Amino acid sequence: MAQAHDTTAPLNEPSAERLADHPLRFLLATRPPFLLATAAPVALGWAYALHLGYPLDPLLAIATLLAALLLHGAINVINDYHDALNGTDEHNTGRLHPFTGGSRFIQNGILDLHQTRRLALTLFALAALIGLGLGLVTSPGLYLLGLGGVLIGWGYSAPPLALNSRGLGELAVALGFSLLPAGAFWVQSAALDSNALLIGLPGGLLTAALLYINQFPDRQADAQAGKRHWVVRLAPRQARWGYPLLLVLAYGGLLLLVVQSRLPPAALAGLLALPMSLFAAHQLLTHADNPSQLAPAIRLTIAALLALVLLQALGLALSTPS
Repeated sequence: MAQAHDTTAPLNEPSAERLADHPLRFLLATRPPFLLATAAPVALGWAYALHLGYPLDPLLAIATLLAALLLHGAINVINDYHDALNGTDEHNTGRLHPFTGGSRFIQNGILDLHQTRRLALTLFALAALIGLGLGLVTSPGLYLLGLGGVLIGWGYSAPPLALNSRGLGELAVALGFSLLPAGAFWVQSAALDSNALLIGLPGGLLTAALLYINQFPDRQADAQAGKRHWVVRLAPRQARWGYPLLLVLAYGGLLLLVVQSRLPPAALAGLLALPMSLFAAHQLLTHADNPSQLAPAIRLTIAALLALVLLQALGLALSTPS
């Protein structure tokens, strides 16, 4: 498929003029600021290990974080590749960069399709190599967790699964990001308990809420490309209610984990993120038909996601098990 390049990209977007020969262009193509959404759940897994009395091994922690960041970067890049193939990013005139519409590295002529695909495969391979080493020194069971993460991340955008195009993107994101704390905990403890698989769900659901609100500016381009997620399937004024539903599940899930004594009461510090989420929900309910106004709500969604996970982690780390 021939790819047209926009060499006169808007000032807030990456351009070939500024980045075509930049030594860090391959790193920048992974969208580094958004990798914080992976670093925070990994920290949550470490906090759960500390909460249960496991000493934190710094080298294993660094390797875990690096593998997770490489995997997230690979998923971002392979998503750009497939969104270039199906045309959604090329035809996305409603995008709110840098939040929606992809990285623009292909569309603006910084990387071509082949370079983008090679970069994604390289990042997947590096993440797999580190994961292989972690499994060898801790528990081979980690391989199943890592394979699940790769399958979800690849299948989110890539055929034949194309989970987001089938209306399963939110579920995939919630599950994928929920695996991160479990993996980080497993590396430190060489064991896994059911709580480790549950504590990441509130943050995973808020990450799904971020995906959900991001789809409103991209709705028209996604529909033209055949991406049939729920924001496309429903009219905007119907689809907007999916966001508060995800909030109820996320914050309600955190409360339920504490009520069931799966988390200590101090983890309820994550509820301090709720006002940001409520304001973002109000913005979406107000502007669902005018998604160009949603940038503040998207920023608040990101802030709430990071706040909930990190405050939950702080509460865990500072508490002793009952």
